[in-house]
Amino acid sequence: MAKKKRTSQSYEIVESYSTPTHYEASPSLSLSPSPSPSPVALTVVVDDNFNSSLEEVEVILNYQFRDKSLLEAALTHSSYSDSPSYQRLEFIGDAALGLAVANFVFIKYPELDPGMLSLLRSANISTEKLARVAVRHNLFGYVRHNAPSLALKVNEFSLAIEQEGDEILPYGGLVKAPKVLADITESVAAAIYVDCNFNLKLLWEFFSPLLEPIVTVENIQQQPVTMVYEICQKEGKSVNFTHWRKGTQNFTNIFVNGKLMGSGSSEKKEISKLSAAKQALDKLWMSQALPTEEVHCSTEGLNGVDEICGAKQKLIELCHQKQWPKPTYR
Repeated sequence: MAKKKRTSQSYEIVESYSTPTHYEASPSLSLSPSPSPSPVALTVVVDDNFNSSLEEVEVILNYQFRDKSLLEAALTHSSYSDSPSYQRLEFIGDAALGLAVANFVFIKYPELDPGMLSLLRSANISTEKLARVAVRHNLFGYVRHNAPSLALKVNEFSLAIEQEGDEILPYGGLVKAPKVLADITESVAAAIYVDCNFNLKLLWEFFSPLLEPIVTVENIQQQPVTMVYEICQKEGKSVNFTHWRKGTQNFTNIFVNGKLMGSGSSEKKEISKLSAAKQALDKLWMSQALPTEEVHCSTEGLNGVDEICGAKQKLIELCHQKQWPKPTYR
């Protein structure tokens, strides 16, 4: 099969610290020129046929790159040997996004303790969360690669997200998130970060819309397995996971103090474990939130008792979903 002829040009990326001149940022943002260290040059091949794709991604990001070679590198997988891949950008993008999110939650929640701030940061930059960002904005569709298996995994994950709807899941969906999707999101963020002279404020202004919906105190969900261990540790209960495989399916049971609390199955071992942990969490939460002396659903001779009980049950379920404190009744 004849290969399509491709034209290309070589560009030199110079990592300097001069102020960019063509942002579409808000007028209140200004940049002060930084001292210019010795520039480091990197030659990147920019495919002429790829330029239109770069422009489409710029529209998605609402950001015009001063150096488009950065974006091209961010959208090049290591299996594509004609140009440098996104691996170096992924390194700086991981750190930059982590710090940007840390700044955001620190400012937004001045009264929040460090433990909860860490949970919020982790939830917003988890592999699951960042992979969903890549799918939602079709970033993988612009990635150059020579690995067909990647496309199959991404497609499977994308279909699973469609089935889940708009639920915010920073951890543990129906299908394990391909790490390549999170890597792409980090790399694109890094491309903006480097292109705007490592300005974290500008990175957040342009990239935070892609992270929506942001995981907040109101909708945070911790990693289910971690939560099971934390709850049981506080209550002095033992936790035991059992796992087995039958054919292509993995099965997991979770026991708390020897009692079966949850079961899960999936082709992926991690997903079956997460499913079992979610079931166990529901039961543990209900056992904590429904002490018999607080909710009286069996009272006879009173009008509206069933409605009151139902309302209390819905409130408990809402608090569980939102990770709010358990409701109490007087």
